[in-house]
Amino acid sequence: MATIQISILNQSTILTDAQVAAAVPALQTQVHRDFAPPWGIDADLTFVRKNKTPDPKSWWLVVLDNSDQAGALGYHDVTNTGLPIGKIFAATDKEYNSQWTVTASHEMLEMLGYPEINLSVFVQNSNTAGRLFAYETADACEADGDGYQINGVLVSDFVYPAWFEASSKNGTQFDYRNLIKKPFDLRPGGYIGYFDVASGSGWQQQTAQRVDGKFMPRPHVGSRRERRRTPRDLWLESTAKV
Repeated sequence: MATIQISILNQSTILTDAQVAAAVPALQTQVHRDFAPPWGIDADLTFVRKNKTPDPKSWWLVVLDNSDQAGALGYHDVTNTGLPIGKIFAATDKEYNSQWTVTASHEMLEMLGYPEINLSVFVQNSNTAGRLFAYETADACEADGDGYQINGVLVSDFVYPAWFEASSKNGTQFDYRNLIKKPFDLRPGGYIGYFDVASGSGWQQQTAQRVDGKFMPRPHVGSRRERRRTPRDLWLESTAKV
């Protein structure tokens, strides 16, 4: 039994409990089989049906409709016991022709990678300049086209720890699918948050061009990208519908 327990809640009106529950075994396989070996972080997942109460000691991964219709769980950052919460906007995914299961996988792996959204890697360019890079595990290769199937469910690709190591050599595996060939490289559709320590401009976003030639939309309110810019004392608690 893993130390981390994650409750997957369905609060969407466009997905049935059966649809969400059907994806959980694939997400569980990804955590146990693919993510835990390189990262040393594991979790057990439990599906929670609509109108049921999740374990208050668990982390939450909540499937919602979109950022404007998220109800009680929208725009919030931690559970009512102060534990991490990840959000998937299924209607927004549909609007952008994206798979909600990839978003679910993405948010789950990043929540496991650094739940407090407070870790960074510093790359020093000189004695007075350098950049902090957000320790996100799936942003660099988040496009659906870079995902992979587990028992017919599409899940997100993700980076390995070596992606954050500037000294990594050629031939090192930088992501699960082995699509990335060097540290801090971005796949089409990927991005990474960075903080230029000399500029004083705060957190910025380095964005790769999308496969279709367009750029990523503005991050949803309540997303991890948005939360990184929000002081922790301004985070709000979230409660599940019962």
